[in-house]
Amino acid sequence: MSSDYDEVTAALEQRGFTRLVFDLQKIRDLMDVLGSPQRAYPAIHLTGTNGKTSTARMIDALLRAHGLHTGRYTSPHLETVRERISLDGEPISEERLVETYREVAPLADLIDARHTEPLTYFDMTTAMAYAAFADAPVDIAVVEVGMGGEEDATNVIEAGVAVLLPIGLDHTEWLGDTIEDIAWAKAGIIHKGATVISALQTEEAMRPILERSAEVGATVAREGSEFGVVERTQAVGGQVLRLQGLHAVYDEVFLPLFGAHQAQNAAVALAAVEAFLGDQVRPELVVEGFAQVDSPGRLERVRSAPTILLDGAHNPHGMAATVAALEEEFSFRHLVAVVAVLGDKDVSGLLDLLEPVAARIVVTRNSSPRTMPLDELAQQAIDIFGEDRVTVAETMPDAIEEAVVLAEEDASGELSGVAVLITGSVVTVADARKLLKR
Repeated sequence: MSSDYDEVTAALEQRGFTRLVFDLQKIRDLMDVLGSPQRAYPAIHLTGTNGKTSTARMIDALLRAHGLHTGRYTSPHLETVRERISLDGEPISEERLVETYREVAPLADLIDARHTEPLTYFDMTTAMAYAAFADAPVDIAVVEVGMGGEEDATNVIEAGVAVLLPIGLDHTEWLGDTIEDIAWAKAGIIHKGATVISALQTEEAMRPILERSAEVGATVAREGSEFGVVERTQAVGGQVLRLQGLHAVYDEVFLPLFGAHQAQNAAVALAAVEAFLGDQVRPELVVEGFAQVDSPGRLERVRSAPTILLDGAHNPHGMAATVAALEEEFSFRHLVAVVAVLGDKDVSGLLDLLEPVAARIVVTRNSSPRTMPLDELAQQAIDIFGEDRVTVAETMPDAIEEAVVLAEEDASGELSGVAVLITGSVVTVADARKLLKR
């Protein structure tokens, strides 16, 4: 790793890795002085409570299969900030990241001087992504919202295709206490004349999407009406889908990811690509694109004997999808869960869903400054699992080691059908991945 790259990552982190300031004016000003790079290419913009990164990766793979040069911006990252900014499916190189930062940083300092609060880490990486995409140049950008939608820094893109994945309760302290409030915040990515691709939503979430679309003259396509999953069957290493797209039915689509939620994400991704490409979509390239998809940290198998899975579920909506996939796709006879969460999450909601499938739970901390204190998490786990099923581990390495020992002990030496699931937060997955992928 180069010293220049280390300097850039340190300079970004000084802006406050977890600092949240919703102020679009600063990033608009920065985009203006950069020459509005986000206007140099069309975009597909994604929001929703869960599934954004997986769906963005699917859209990216489908577009590349059709011969387009893509830029993809997702967050958070698992190992390196380079993952947030992808060009043609690959993380931006260290050299290119450094060059882009050096182009953006002096202008960011100018904008900081005009405002009371400096641009955030997320503002900077967003600006860098948009600048890198223009420099590449890309044919299209696939952009995931950081949080919410309307006031998110990414929303300066004003995309022609807006994707809304299922909306549930999360980030209530910033986005509102009801699903309707949250849906209004997320529907803010719908701009004049856009095509809106919406996953299946509750009535409470759908109302703001339809109202916002009507206000700005956007066209809406809904899962279950205009597109959806017709059929899905389990397959080795994933699932085979029959998808109803906006323009055609696509058969024998192999998706190397597990769970009904990933099939739903695939239907949404396909509709978004059809909305963008129109009649240029070719069925054989759809099959080719989906076959290339991966989604690190989403029921990702990193070890065997016993199986160790990593999953970034961090709210009840996400955990419900993970548990359903575990029961349907894996049918483990014995599962030990390692859980570390952020302090602002609905932890009892998460643990309630996990309890029926996990024989035991090991609670620990992750590396985020927002990690839930261990005694607090342990108490919530004991309330739901009972004291005899809960183990407390001070660190992630200890927690993984403890979980593997418990899994092996309970299996009486027979390791088939035995697993460890590490979950609760993307930060938890990132920490575990560093230890297990060495």
